[in-house]
Amino acid sequence: MTDTQLAPDRAAALPPSLDEIEAMALAAREALPDAIRRLARKVSIRVEEFADDTTLAYLDIDDPLELTGLYEGIPLTEKSVMDQPMGPDVIWLFRRAILEEWAERGTVEIGVLVTHVLIHEFAHHFGWSDDDIASIDRWWE
Repeated sequence: MTDTQLAPDRAAALPPSLDEIEAMALAAREALPDAIRRLARKVSIRVEEFADDTTLAYLDIDDPLELTGLYEGIPLTEKSVMDQPMGPDVIWLFRRAILEEWAERGTVEIGVLVTHVLIHEFAHHFGWSDDDIASIDRWWE
């Protein structure tokens, strides 16, 4: 293996930017199976450094590094044709919290972590609760 083929030293690499996290999330969405991808494309993906204070207060979260992602919208299992949408459903990804978890784990590739957070939030869009998700995804263990 030549020097140009070596994997970059994780400690020396710059953390991904907001745009790079967004690109990872969009690529993960495009990799979903067709039927799911069609529905997922209707959800906006936004990346911010942290959740805003209002969101953190509403969720009763003191430390913004505890919230890596958030689904904002009406789950498909609860939507009605009578609903008047105020805007698109949104999945928020919070870069600094994702980077904190990435650093703490130490063995997970950043793209894998971004994909995991995104899929967790899409599960909420499709009507799954945190308990439903935890029953098949023991990510924190």
